[in-house]
Amino acid sequence: MGNTQEVKMICSYCGTGCSLVAEIEDNRIVKVRGDKEGSVNKGQTCIKGSFAYNYVHADDRLKTPLLRKEGRLQPVSWQEALKFIAEKLTTIKQTFGAESMSIFACARATNETNYVTQKFARAVLGMNNIDGCNRT
Repeated sequence: MGNTQEVKMICSYCGTGCSLVAEIEDNRIVKVRGDKEGSVNKGQTCIKGSFAYNYVHADDRLKTPLLRKEGRLQPVSWQEALKFIAEKLTTIKQTFGAESMSIFACARATNETNYVTQKFARAVLGMNNIDGCNRT
């Protein structure tokens, strides 16, 4: 057994905000359990919170942005990807107006992430077309 530690975290699978404890061994998550000190879930967790962590270490997980160049997706820097996105959004806004765009928020994201999403839509893009999957 190598280097082990426990890391407290907030589950990101929905907006509930359950407290979890990740057991880390040699820099890899080996187990996740509910944090009994968590005020929201008091140690309980759903099946996703407990068992859906293998994606973190998946070999086929995207680890860098990709842009289509010459018909193929190719790795690019974060700076290049963000510049591309900003230019495309600016072009769409100038060509078709802010109301031609929309943003889809996610119930799996934290409340803070959803707040920043709606703030970006309103303050930067200049529109109120925001929807989410939290009705289901």
